[in-house]
Amino acid sequence: MKVKVLVTLIVLGSFSMQLHAQPNLLNAKVPQEIGRLNKNQSTANNTAPLSYGYIDDRDVMWSKTIWELIDLDQRINFPFYYPTDTINLGSDRRSLFHVLKEGIKLGAIKEVYDDDYFKFKLSFDEIEEKLVAIDTLDAGRDQLNAGEKIDPQYINKRTITSREIRQYWVKGIWYFDRRLGELKYRMLGIAPVAPDVNFLNQAEEEQDLIPLFWIWYPDARVTLHNTKVFNKENTSRPISFDNLLNSRRFSSIIYKEDNVYEDRKIGDYIFEDAMLRLMESDRIKAKILNFEQDMWNN
Repeated sequence: MKVKVLVTLIVLGSFSMQLHAQPNLLNAKVPQEIGRLNKNQSTANNTAPLSYGYIDDRDVMWSKTIWELIDLDQRINFPFYYPTDTINLGSDRRSLFHVLKEGIKLGAIKEVYDDDYFKFKLSFDEIEEKLVAIDTLDAGRDQLNAGEKIDPQYINKRTITSREIRQYWVKGIWYFDRRLGELKYRMLGIAPVAPDVNFLNQAEEEQDLIPLFWIWYPDARVTLHNTKVFNKENTSRPISFDNLLNSRRFSSIIYKEDNVYEDRKIGDYIFEDAMLRLMESDRIKAKILNFEQDMWNN
């Protein structure tokens, strides 16, 4: 009897978690009310991301800047990639690329750059040029030269969407806080990576991946905090993209560190050997993480 009761409670608990996955699901009188927060819920959810504490430069005893690659083919990184199709999911679940793009479009994210040193700023129109390519077929050019309106069937439009994003590159700094006596991490920038829009028709193995734009991460924190990520362990308790990234809940590979050789990439001095590159990435990780232990052992 106890076993049956326990199983019943587990089933009911799982069903309850599914019911609470969307706001106002139990109180909705029509499907259109699902996801709409009442006044009290809106007030309770009106929170801001946990602000970074002030760090005095004199308290930074040691630091190392690294660039990492987040491969979206790895299962642990799926929350950054999915959903790519949101027709039946409502408005409360979006991929990271969709959130970043909409944040830039609406002006919520302003610090967008063309490089990972954040020197050359981009406008939304300049970003759109990297995401959309339009080709006119020969028949369409003939119509244009004849002064006619081009038939839509002769226009080939390619657009980079969430489905085409393959990786994310992140830039961050590890530093030892002398006042707290611990090693800490601070993310500085993030970039979605995809094939060049002009070569989307090529075979996947022939496509070169490029960063579409770099976002100064602190400027995107409010937008990322307000967007929740699907939590497969408990659908009634989604977490935000900001928490997901700041807590480093992703799998990554270091592809560059700050160094005397103009911050060269690992691939620039280890050629055509993926295993050695991975070992070099692990060596850099171990060097950073062991620094804190060495501080206490000396």
